[in-house]
Amino acid sequence: MDFLIMEQLIENILIYGLTFILCGTVIFIYVRKQIKNSKKVEEKIAKAKIDGLYEPVSLHPVVDVNSCIRTGACIAACPEKDILGIVNGKATTVNASHCIGHGACFHACPTQAITLCIGTEKRGVELPHVNQTFETNVQGIYIAGELGGMGLIKNAVEQGRQAVENIAKSSKVQHGATYDLVIVGAGPAGISATLTAKKLRLKCLTLEQDTLGGTVFTFPRSKIVMTSTMDLPLYGKVKLFETSKSELLKLWNEALEKNQLSIQENSKVEKIIQKEGFFEIETIKGEKISSKNILLAIGRRGTPRKLGVPGEMQEKVAYRLLEPEIISGQEIVVVGGGDSAIESALLLADHNHVILSYRSEAFSRIKPKNSERILEAAASGKVQLWFNTNVLDIGLNDITLNNSLSGEQMTIKNDLVYIFAGGELPTQFLMKAGIQITKKFGEAILKH
Repeated sequence: MDFLIMEQLIENILIYGLTFILCGTVIFIYVRKQIKNSKKVEEKIAKAKIDGLYEPVSLHPVVDVNSCIRTGACIAACPEKDILGIVNGKATTVNASHCIGHGACFHACPTQAITLCIGTEKRGVELPHVNQTFETNVQGIYIAGELGGMGLIKNAVEQGRQAVENIAKSSKVQHGATYDLVIVGAGPAGISATLTAKKLRLKCLTLEQDTLGGTVFTFPRSKIVMTSTMDLPLYGKVKLFETSKSELLKLWNEALEKNQLSIQENSKVEKIIQKEGFFEIETIKGEKISSKNILLAIGRRGTPRKLGVPGEMQEKVAYRLLEPEIISGQEIVVVGGGDSAIESALLLADHNHVILSYRSEAFSRIKPKNSERILEAAASGKVQLWFNTNVLDIGLNDITLNNSLSGEQMTIKNDLVYIFAGGELPTQFLMKAGIQITKKFGEAILKH
């Protein structure tokens, strides 16, 4: 009997011992893997800091480490690459400058540990002042979309709808203006706002300084627009995870035609003058339009930034690339080091001789795929990369560049010049309308 008890005891000890060893091994492997992954993320952060990609440029996630439970849901939800990672059991930003404000991490976090912020403690971002209803400090003028800090298409569409719903509540009062609402800009926010205004039976006019699509229209034709499911007013839910610019513009046109709406194109707004109880809008065509309310759904870049060099006003100089497929056999210089410059240079290089001139010694704050593609193109001789160079003069058939390190000047044959030096925030236009501009230093845009 004692022997059986002893045998049973030994058997239990072995079973529990093996279970303990197995559990210990699993925990050891898991912890070791977590430490290894953490070190990898730390190495990525160190590299991001060296490459100038650690500091966010615009909208970006901020993690509350006290609430984070390291599920990794935010990392899995992010459509971009290496924006977030886990270090020492807590989520953190890695290549924050690559964040384009999808907001997927914000919605995926099970403990609501993520806030979407704009600007940092060191680097502020200028934004017009708006309240929760999207109204500025000037009563009756609203802002939605990229100008207000939300550049992502899905977010811009949502803001355009919400802003007009708020405007509709105040437009029931009688007024002497021609329109209840004038929408300035026909990008994603402006189109969504236009459809919402029709749905809510507001007398509305939409003005666009260029053509339908706004900023989206200035993308190279084959550029892929990343977005997610969005609810377009009077049209329904749209699932576009990867699409071309032309497909997106086709969607905008279908939505407008379906609801018998049109956009007044090539009608840049020059002035907004406040009258008694309404606004008077003056366009570049000399029109004077009165409206009770105004929704500004324009881009942040406003007017393309110019280089200020001789010959820049020639027809051979452009600030956007619309149809690269019809350009061939040309000597082209693309100026700039951002994603737009790189994408355009790659598109043009298929059928032209392309030089990409950039004032710095290396690219920074560009998407990983663009960095990989442009370096591959340079290695194969498809594109020439001229770093540390500035444009001095643009001639009829040539262009002169200066090497900022050696001081050497180079004049080469040239047919076309594409300049991607960013754009200037339409600060003067906004300030003349009485709208306050403030600098945001890490301020929350979306929080739970």
